[in-house]
Amino acid sequence: MSVLLILISIILGIPLLAVILHTIVRIVRYFYKFPMPQFMANMIDNPLRRKIQPPGETPLRHNIEPGMTVLEVGPGNGRYTIETARRVVSSGKVIAIDIEPKMIERVTKRASDEGVTNIEAKTANVYNLPFEDSQFDAVYMITVISEIPEPQRAMREFHRVLSPSGLLAFSELFTDPDYPLAKTLIRIAGSAGFRLKKRLGNFFAYSLVFEKQQ
Repeated sequence: MSVLLILISIILGIPLLAVILHTIVRIVRYFYKFPMPQFMANMIDNPLRRKIQPPGETPLRHNIEPGMTVLEVGPGNGRYTIETARRVVSSGKVIAIDIEPKMIERVTKRASDEGVTNIEAKTANVYNLPFEDSQFDAVYMITVISEIPEPQRAMREFHRVLSPSGLLAFSELFTDPDYPLAKTLIRIAGSAGFRLKKRLGNFFAYSLVFEKQQ
């Protein structure tokens, strides 16, 4: 086999291998739900993701406005948390929660390093949120909801802590091993007391914003 054929085989084989590995991970994650390990936070925060889901634009896609009190679930390394905190400005606040304490440490350090003071990060369980009823103007997640074994149960808690005019937002990416179809989230959110307010994007990358059903 010539060197050229070997190179062609390698070039064609890499995407195929990536597809196979992605499929295997999706199958495993379908049957075994678990939070993203903290050591993967920076791997997931990569240039391709930031191009498709620009951190500065994501709060706008989620209908986040200045002065809001916002809850983020599963903040990763905090890049999107920072941009949301800047969007709500000093009169607003972002509380970021994760079940993994080391993730919270990452967010806290990032906020401190970048001089952002309107972020509070804490460990919490989405099935039993340590917050009062109607405390938040918005709750959002970015490629997180499908890591939760019982998403409908979590959404009922989000419904409880949201104000009557509060918003629930999701942003999803096809490359995420836990990627859910938009119609799946719409169905689950509907059964938890939400209705779709806005939909942006396409099959491969989308954002959904819900409001409480009246």
